[in-house]
Amino acid sequence: MMTLNQQRKFKTFVTGAFAWLIALLLFFPIFWMFITSFKTELQAISVPPSLFFEPTLDNFGIVQERSDYLKHAFNSVITSFGSTLIALIIGVPAAYAMAFNPTKKTKDILLWMLSTKMLPAVGVLVPIYILSRDYGLLDSRTGLVIIFTLMNLPIIIWMLFSYFKDLPKEILEAARMDGASPWDEIVKVVLPLSIGGISSTALLSIILCWNEAFWSLNLTASEAAPLTAMIASYSSPEGLFWAKLSAASTLACAPIVIFGWFCQKQLVQGLTFGAVK
Repeated sequence: MMTLNQQRKFKTFVTGAFAWLIALLLFFPIFWMFITSFKTELQAISVPPSLFFEPTLDNFGIVQERSDYLKHAFNSVITSFGSTLIALIIGVPAAYAMAFNPTKKTKDILLWMLSTKMLPAVGVLVPIYILSRDYGLLDSRTGLVIIFTLMNLPIIIWMLFSYFKDLPKEILEAARMDGASPWDEIVKVVLPLSIGGISSTALLSIILCWNEAFWSLNLTASEAAPLTAMIASYSSPEGLFWAKLSAASTLACAPIVIFGWFCQKQLVQGLTFGAVK
């Protein structure tokens, strides 16, 4: 029979091993994409696949020559960071108002905003495409920034609302007694206290914008196409070029994976808002 201490160690070991197994399963597609990007097209489609091969950098050179990686990466940066900034400018005051000055319709408004995320994007593709065409926003970074802002605004407001609700109201009451205006409360009290929550919300929004493919493919052609559109260009009627597709995907994923790795603490904090009271 195992002692209580041995049972605890065994449970810890089993839990840790299970967590590592899940992590490896989730990471394996990224690992396979990475090593495939260094193969030739023949090696990439060989059966059975080989883990031992002579790596080549030709695929990355072809991707840059054919697709202009830097241009697509620049478009991704502008649309992701630009839409996140605008969404925060709108979302912070909105979340502040609903968290500290709620009305009878506050919950209804929050639920309505959440319900917009349940609508299939393809359901509003035609009207948004027509509006973009009529206002000259097709294949423009401005058009994507507007769409990405509207796409992530409900999530940003929900996350900030949850975080603001956890702030002690006594601090705001003390600020009001000192004569602080609502603007002073936001800038001098709420923002400094919630900088961690705002940062994690912004990081999540950037990642969602960076990975967005549906609107990028349907509203851009060449000038404003981000990295997601660049990846899709390697799927053609002639077939899939697996090695080049993997190289393009690696180049597209690398910046945001590295960015997310360094900011993982803030991301976990943002994804667990309200989980522990």
